Amino acid sequence: MPESIRRFSTVVDTLTATEVESGRANWLTWLAAARAWLFLAILFAVFEMWARFAYHTTFLFNPFNVQSIAVFAVAPLLLALGQTLVIISGGIDLSVGFTMGFAAVVFAHCLNLTAGFLGPVGSFVFGVLVALLASVIPGLINGLLIAKLKVPPFIGTLGMYGVARGIAFLLAGGTTVPVSNNILAILGNGSIFGFPIIVLVTIIIVAVMHFVLSQSRYGQHVYAVGGNRQASLRAGINVARNTIVLYILSAICAAIGGILYTARFSAGAAQAGEPLLLDSIAAVVIGGASLFGGSGTVVGTIIGALIIAVIQYGLVFVNVEPFWQFVAVGVVIVISVLVDQSQRRVGGGKVDEE
Repeated sequence: MPESIRRFSTVVDTLTATEVESGRANWLTWLAAARAWLFLAILFAVFEMWARFAYHTTFLFNPFNVQSIAVFAVAPLLLALGQTLVIISGGIDLSVGFTMGFAAVVFAHCLNLTAGFLGPVGSFVFGVLVALLASVIPGLINGLLIAKLKVPPFIGTLGMYGVARGIAFLLAGGTTVPVSNNILAILGNGSIFGFPIIVLVTIIIVAVMHFVLSQSRYGQHVYAVGGNRQASLRAGINVARNTIVLYILSAICAAIGGILYTARFSAGAAQAGEPLLLDSIAAVVIGGASLFGGSGTVVGTIIGALIIAVIQYGLVFVNVEPFWQFVAVGVVIVISVLVDQSQRRVGGGKVDEE
């Protein structure tokens, strides 16, 4: 074969390979960005078809189902909001579940202790303030351990998981703490124009967190720290202070979840958030955030929490054992991480390999 033809063939092969690789990268980028929406659409389609063929009714267009899914999504979403900030920064918070339970128990005790002389409104306001302030303690300790003492986030928050769990059960006496408060009953089970109040409260918290992450300088610093910690330090970002604030915000979000849990069930429980740790991480990852840090959005986390809620409620709706929800959520997490890793590998991102 003449040399000129050989060179031409080599150039053509190189260009073809480059185009294929570019097309693959674009496809993976689109899939990574849209995967949460695709999962949600597929779930709605599956349960809608099941409802129509098996029960001759509708799943998606039933107002009761929509309200139930929204209520199911409240607790994991609140924990996932703080978890979103932490994961974007390159960390993780394993203590949110029992921070939620700790806040729920503190809130319940405050309501019971002050109901006699502060009244329903006064005891409710006092309980909310004390519960939020109490939640700052585990968040602050997490932040100091990770930012100042350089303890790995997994280890530091795992230790706080045990501490918060023990203190919550000690305060609760190993049982739930029942409460009776008219304001609490309205918050937990009331509605405005058909929308549950706890959902409306969650929407307000979501709006605040979205603004913080997408519109504030602090939010830009969170992405910068997660993307490249050393570059952030050289750019003059106070990484330690930002990290401490991250874990405090995560704990406060968990405390709000505990307050709403107590309002919904008229009792504070130390184990209120125990099953929600996996859900909080899953919602963030399914929503498009990278466990390597540097990417993620509040909108994606909302979709992730809705996916988990649809799985949980949908399986109950079709009379499938609820234990299958763990299998379904686990499969979705694995798929999400595989898509993220594939995108990073094709895009030149760093992927740890054995």
